[in-house]
Amino acid sequence: MMSEQQQQVTFMEMSKNKGDHRSRRRCMEEGRVRVDMSGMSLDSFPILSLNLATISNLDLSNNNLESIPESMTARLLNVVALDVHSNQLKFLPNSIGCLSKLKILNVSSNLLHTLPKTIENCKSLEELNANFNQLSVLPDTIGFELINLKKLSVNANKLCFLPQSISHLTSLRVLDARLNCLRFLPEDMENLINLEVLNVSQNFQCLENLPYSLGLLVSLVELDVSYNKITSLPDSIGCLKKLQKLCVEGNPLVSPPMEVFEQSLQAVNEYLSEKMKAGQSPPKKQSWVGKLVKCGTFNGKIGGRRGEREGFIMISEYRSIEGLASPRYMGLLSPRRLFSPRYMGLLSPRRLFSPRTYLTE
Repeated sequence: MMSEQQQQVTFMEMSKNKGDHRSRRRCMEEGRVRVDMSGMSLDSFPILSLNLATISNLDLSNNNLESIPESMTARLLNVVALDVHSNQLKFLPNSIGCLSKLKILNVSSNLLHTLPKTIENCKSLEELNANFNQLSVLPDTIGFELINLKKLSVNANKLCFLPQSISHLTSLRVLDARLNCLRFLPEDMENLINLEVLNVSQNFQCLENLPYSLGLLVSLVELDVSYNKITSLPDSIGCLKKLQKLCVEGNPLVSPPMEVFEQSLQAVNEYLSEKMKAGQSPPKKQSWVGKLVKCGTFNGKIGGRRGEREGFIMISEYRSIEGLASPRYMGLLSPRRLFSPRYMGLLSPRRLFSPRTYLTE
């Protein structure tokens, strides 16, 4: 254990910069100080000899820290990158919500069971790495608040589900949730329009189904669902035009059959697309066909007579917003029509409370 005197590290010693005193002073004034105290066997937060508000990058990784003081964190007002990976942290301070400029947070390889709800106040956060912890849940509303998040890595934890709000992370590009205990994914994932990489592999045979909304991830390039318990891929995956890598090994797949995967990714896409056109998908997909039509990922040409697959939106039946706003339809909602004697008579107290209204068989 280091003594208090040993923990008083000067800026000259810990910055490891080789620039002259003038350049270091300018960095301090502009709040661009980089502090690297990784691998120093620290078991408590060091007492720094400089103003914490001048620090932009703070690296405390590979130490023995068990906690970070609330008061210290609250004073890191200009920190952009905070790295505390490979410590013994059991919780993060609630004052982390004060770091309004924080863009990169690395808390991987600790002993965290939860993340503080106040992390949602880090509105500038772009990358969150919480791999190799003991997380069982994520904050419920995390997706509503971290609107700038581009990379979320929570692999090697104990997550059984991802919060529904995850589907609102419209800036997200990478979602890594492998090596958990996920039983399902959020149904409404179509808002993840910038998601390029999705990895939910090795969820210990807990993940059996994938949501049909995966077919609306228009930017998806890589999808890894290997080593789960998935028997059938949603045929909407055949609509992923940018998909370049699809990993499915280690699953008891029936559809598509393995001989199709052995051919090529293009063969898989063609198989799933043909299956969609033939209407062989489970009923759950019916609510998604209309969205696929609007996104232009599916041509909407489904055979059969009208009414045979209720809920599908055919191209010929699609009505534009302009059509709904036409005089024909707007006339139905005009004040002159709504408040005419014909319609107001239907709402009169005499009619509403008449015995005939309530006693008819």
